[in-house]
Amino acid sequence: MSAPSPAPVSTLAPWPYPRWIAHRGAGKLAPENTLAAFRLGAQHGYRMFECDAKLSADGVPFLMHDATLDRTTNAAQVLSTTASNTGGDHPWSALAQLDAGSWHSRTHAGEPLPTLENMARYCIANGFFLNIEIKPTPGAEEKTGQVVGEHAARLWQGQAVLPLFSSFQPEALAGARATAPHIPRALLLDTLRNGWLDLARQLGCVAIVCNHALWDAALVAQVHGAGLRALSYTVNDDWAAQRLIHLETDGIITDRVDFFSPATP
Repeated sequence: MSAPSPAPVSTLAPWPYPRWIAHRGAGKLAPENTLAAFRLGAQHGYRMFECDAKLSADGVPFLMHDATLDRTTNAAQVLSTTASNTGGDHPWSALAQLDAGSWHSRTHAGEPLPTLENMARYCIANGFFLNIEIKPTPGAEEKTGQVVGEHAARLWQGQAVLPLFSSFQPEALAGARATAPHIPRALLLDTLRNGWLDLARQLGCVAIVCNHALWDAALVAQVHGAGLRALSYTVNDDWAAQRLIHLETDGIITDRVDFFSPATP
């Protein structure tokens, strides 16, 4: 009888990040992408957070998801009626005056927009991990990646664990690689477009972050076999989380920081 075949050797490099990641700080429980949200996520036991970073007109990286200011700030009341509603069209001196909390609840009235530096210092001081989604104003993809990379390289200099960059925009990841090649990158996907794996390799990515519904056993095996990690967004139902855990994926981004315990194995 022939000897059994040896078990395959994993090609995956060590992964320093927790499985559970709080979306935009604390999901929907606090105004997204604010220090208040991060603090609330931390109170629920989360140690890794996802946030969105874009540039002000004068090149300051700040936290905001949307291209426009209207949904999550009081820009319509504060800025000139003739001013652009695009965040990237305003200098940081104007953006810093906005209320980014009242839209969510009275409790958070007056909460300011944070800079990436604000959030970096909070995370580093508390030993938290950060997934920075590079979310450029349209037309500023490469520049946003470059500037976010420069700032992150400076802010996390000497830290044992660096942030994880991610983006749907390949140009943004290429920009970040140009200025911070040592900071790991992940390609965000809402569909499995043609050539996605080759693109991730070309960009030197360490992970794929997919819409959670895209993952199945074959795709996880393909990604892990390529030496990449498999992460999911945005997972808010128990059945979906259990499926991803069973598939042995590596990261789960959730709004439900009040429902999922980050201590879940």
